[in-house]
Amino acid sequence: MKPVRDLVKENLQILFVGFNPSIRSSQIGHHFANPNNRFWRILYESGLTPRKYTAEEDNRLLELGYGITNIVSRPTKSADEIGKEEYLEGREVLKHKITKLKPHIVCYVGKGVYLEFSGRKRAPWGVQAEAIVPGILPV
Repeated sequence: MKPVRDLVKENLQILFVGFNPSIRSSQIGHHFANPNNRFWRILYESGLTPRKYTAEEDNRLLELGYGITNIVSRPTKSADEIGKEEYLEGREVLKHKITKLKPHIVCYVGKGVYLEFSGRKRAPWGVQAEAIVPGILPV
């Protein structure tokens, strides 16, 4: 399985961070490609996109000022297959990306992603009181 390339640029409005690519995402080379994934529907229903995009249109998010990356680049069937060492390495890589790209907001696609990245055991839903990378709003 091959990793799915990040969709990023500097000064994004929002950088979405997932656990890792699914097998389906690896096969087609686009983020959130599993038909059961609700990412694209939620993005549209939240008002962040003018219509419901498909995984194959993921690069269109850059036009809106949004990007996508993952804490771990290795594709798996489920996040349960990701090991502690992968998370530790991924955490450092992600901190570097966020520091370099300077998005206004980092939106963790799932509370578990934020917990893995922050190293915390618990966190409330929504905007977090403390930034992992200084100056970047964590949601």
